[in-house]
Amino acid sequence: MSSNNDKLIELTGSVKRITFHNPTNGWSVLRLSVKGSLDEVTVTGSFGAITPGENVALSGYWINDTTYGFQFKVITYQISRPATLVGIEKYLGSGLIKGVGPVTARRIVQKFGLETLDIIEDDPERLTEIHGISSFRLTRIKNAWVEQKEIRNIMTFLTSHSISSHYAVKIFKQYGQDTIKTIETNPYQLARDIYGIGFKSADKIALNLGLARDSEARLRAGITHVLYEATEDGHCFLPQEELLERATTALEIASEGLFIPLITAMTEVKELYKVAVPAIPQAIYVAPLFLAERATAMRLLNFNHPLAIDMNRVNKWLTRFCEKEKFALSDEQKESIVKVASNGVSVITGGPGCGKTTTVKALVKLLQAMGRKVQLASPTGRAAQRLGEVTGCEAKTIHRMLEFDPTTFSFKHNAENPLNGDVFIIDEASMIDILLANSLLKAIPSDAQICFVGDADQLPSVGPGQFLQDIIESSVVAVAHLTQVFRQASESNIISYAHEINQARMPKFARPGSEISDCYLVEETEPEKINALVVKVVTQSIPRKFQIHPQRIQVLAPMKRGSLGTNNLNIMLQEAINPANDDKIEIKWGITTYRVGDRVIQQVNNYQLEVFNGDIGHIKGIDLENRQLEVSFNDRAVTYDFSDMHELSLAYAISVHRSQGSEYAAVVMPVHFQHWNLLNRSIIYTGLTRAKKLAILIGQPGAIKKAIKQNSAERYTNLAETLRVGKSGVGVGKLW
Repeated sequence: MSSNNDKLIELTGSVKRITFHNPTNGWSVLRLSVKGSLDEVTVTGSFGAITPGENVALSGYWINDTTYGFQFKVITYQISRPATLVGIEKYLGSGLIKGVGPVTARRIVQKFGLETLDIIEDDPERLTEIHGISSFRLTRIKNAWVEQKEIRNIMTFLTSHSISSHYAVKIFKQYGQDTIKTIETNPYQLARDIYGIGFKSADKIALNLGLARDSEARLRAGITHVLYEATEDGHCFLPQEELLERATTALEIASEGLFIPLITAMTEVKELYKVAVPAIPQAIYVAPLFLAERATAMRLLNFNHPLAIDMNRVNKWLTRFCEKEKFALSDEQKESIVKVASNGVSVITGGPGCGKTTTVKALVKLLQAMGRKVQLASPTGRAAQRLGEVTGCEAKTIHRMLEFDPTTFSFKHNAENPLNGDVFIIDEASMIDILLANSLLKAIPSDAQICFVGDADQLPSVGPGQFLQDIIESSVVAVAHLTQVFRQASESNIISYAHEINQARMPKFARPGSEISDCYLVEETEPEKINALVVKVVTQSIPRKFQIHPQRIQVLAPMKRGSLGTNNLNIMLQEAINPANDDKIEIKWGITTYRVGDRVIQQVNNYQLEVFNGDIGHIKGIDLENRQLEVSFNDRAVTYDFSDMHELSLAYAISVHRSQGSEYAAVVMPVHFQHWNLLNRSIIYTGLTRAKKLAILIGQPGAIKKAIKQNSAERYTNLAETLRVGKSGVGVGKLW
């Protein structure tokens, strides 16, 4: 490849099409129609916002790429409105304006010719002269035209600060006409308000706007950023020493001494809290997490009291229930039911095959027989659906039970407007983070009972804290441990292997062809061959040998990145399961192509759309004209604007963490030393126990053995100790 940077060349033309555009960094490949040339020119470079049909004036140089041939590499560019009929039609029909697709664009240009854009700008009412444009549609077009002008200003502003134009629409929806003013006043607000824009991007804008590297505003924002970034690893706080170390690295500030007085100042105004916890004399919290952790402990202690029950009647009822249902409860299960019924707050925990489901079913029936109104909930839609099927009662997700109000951006049910119920049974409680736990407990009536159900050995929540594990560890709350593996469950290798793994023992995995099993290990060391095996097993082997359709098979991986990460696996699986064809509409979004029929997962809570982190659905439609995408979640249709598509990801392969609370007919899980940093016992245990009928691990036995011997990373939380101190009555005044 050769280049000549000494003298930039000027090139002008009209954008015929955008072959590739990465919204993350703006890098694009364009095909340009150049006056005087019969052949289109390939142009590469970073473009903040560009649309087919627009005229461009480019400065750059020619290169001869060994693979793609001659290309024009852009250094600077200017965009102007299209000036030809073909250009205007292509511009309007590109999807830039909601309500105007290729057909409508052609009609408008045929009617108004070269005056089209001036008419839309100055006299848009004339668009009603076009067949198919009603007054309602006209209003949409006018609003979209105004929005696009403002969004283009934002795009220009963002790209001048090296921020992807991909976020322009999202930012405009957040701040409206005050967008640029808001960003210039406090660029760090972007990192807090806009999903996908991190602190580094906001910091780049701040520095470009002239903020000093050691300014108080920057250092304060950096401290807060580091503490919130730590929540992504599950931490509720950081020791001050670690906070200082991370902050100096993130902000590239040499002296830790600049931060210490600011931490003190931020604690004085309650932005931060500094407390002593066991073995950590200076634990630094952001205010919301400190208050949530303490309030959660206080509310649990308020619920934590014994309740009087008639043991004789309970035992007689359980005997009759078992006779009627034609199954037997073990002594352990009966004791668990009694423990829950006789305590204000309690936990039922146990591994797979230990009878949690049966215990909960009997518990619900007993409580109803006692005249109690029972409410059932779980963190995820799939878990709630399964809980409802087992008990025969309605079960909701926690978010839907609490009812989010988008106008106040808070839950409708809280201490002032509590939920209606006598007993609340919350399944898959290991998934609950400290913030959700606080919101939930706040909304439960003070005279109600609560029972948390879950497997404490699974991965902790994606969010901060380890709520279920901390409750159990505190020894303050009544905990019923189910340990007996029932005969039918013990015949499953999935369950028997899971219990061995939980005891840090490497199972003797069945190999394909050696014996009939519901869990196999396929040995392979080369990542490329593992990928090929994953695709083959999902699309051919399992459907043929076990009659399980690929749509009921879930690939789980410990991490997103790398050749064996979910990102790469999704591309390969999509091509095999849902390949492109002329009948399927698709859209390129960054490096990912989405098409009708694709399995997708929601990556962040979106309360307005009522879809939550981890929800899995299928793309049912893509509307290129209105720039919308329709996804079905459990038969519930949700419409996304294209500007919200970064909240979605392909879900043929997902991380083990995101699989929590779900069950799949079959699970396929690659395990390799490439996943070194994330290999631990909980990853293998959680991934394996997501499978109902079949689990296949593909990879290196040594990597699995390493994971099984490795405990999960410790999280900085203090809920367990707060519960213990609160129960003892020592220092309660200091705690609350």
